[in-house]
Amino acid sequence: MSRRQRAVVCAYHNVGVRGLAALLSLGIDVALVLTHEDDAGEQIWFGSVRALCEAQGIPFLTPADPNAPEVVARVRACAPDWIFSFYYRRMLKGELLAIPRRGAYNLHGSLLPRYRGRVPVNWAVLHGERETGVSLHRMELKPDAGALVDQQAVAILPNDTAHDVFQKVTCAAEVVLLRAVPAMLAGTHAETPLDLAAGSYFGGRRPEDGRVDWSQGAWGVHNLIRAVAPPYPGAYTIADCARIELLGSWYKGDRARGAAPRLYWDDGRCHADCTDGERLLITRIAVDGRDTDRQGFVARFGADSLPLELTPSGRDTT
Repeated sequence: MSRRQRAVVCAYHNVGVRGLAALLSLGIDVALVLTHEDDAGEQIWFGSVRALCEAQGIPFLTPADPNAPEVVARVRACAPDWIFSFYYRRMLKGELLAIPRRGAYNLHGSLLPRYRGRVPVNWAVLHGERETGVSLHRMELKPDAGALVDQQAVAILPNDTAHDVFQKVTCAAEVVLLRAVPAMLAGTHAETPLDLAAGSYFGGRRPEDGRVDWSQGAWGVHNLIRAVAPPYPGAYTIADCARIELLGSWYKGDRARGAAPRLYWDDGRCHADCTDGERLLITRIAVDGRDTDRQGFVARFGADSLPLELTPSGRDTT
């Protein structure tokens, strides 16, 4: 009887939990897991790879640098056939990638070669895409550049938030692994080189990138709001010396009711009239860190309508 194939897994977040669970269900011997310590400054709304390892009795490390000599030595001692990376937040360098006998593979949250790089789901929503997905590919030194093994598309509906889409991507990741890994274990899978020139690369996003540019139309403003809606930091605007957070929106293509851009209340609901003549329903609004209804809005601003600046002074909107 042949031995079980062995893997070292680098994993974090929901995709990390489901990816690790999928490998275990396929009978892979997971000898070691590299994961992260949770950041006290980050809202932890996702599952814990560490908790799964503890439940399964799998050894794990939480190194600040997975490429440190002592970590590389520990991985090498495992003599893995494979390395798998599932939403792990550190780049693996050449010394690590060269260790597994049969290669190192990564799950990326887009339809590669599109949206290579950081936070691909948020970028896809921000750009108003109608679909994204997950891709299983061979790891190289260049990020998200190795040959494609398999991918699965998911729909992005017009009012999906990035969180909604990420949940779909998590399910798609599990589907891809359960479909592709058996063939990989058997040595019968195919790999297709990526045409990087046909794709795109994006960097990380910061909370301050959530400031609304009101010179955009309603669809553009809506895409920003839903791309960074909670549990992400949220979109915001500054008006009348207040920070106004726009934490949810709904797009229907309704016509604006007055001068734009402005926030106002109509029939008990908050709306934003935008410069293209359309308006958004704002489903959740907070002022100076506190969720606000019409009464609170009027008490703070002295009216139920508030004009907004087109573009914050000095801000790069490219």
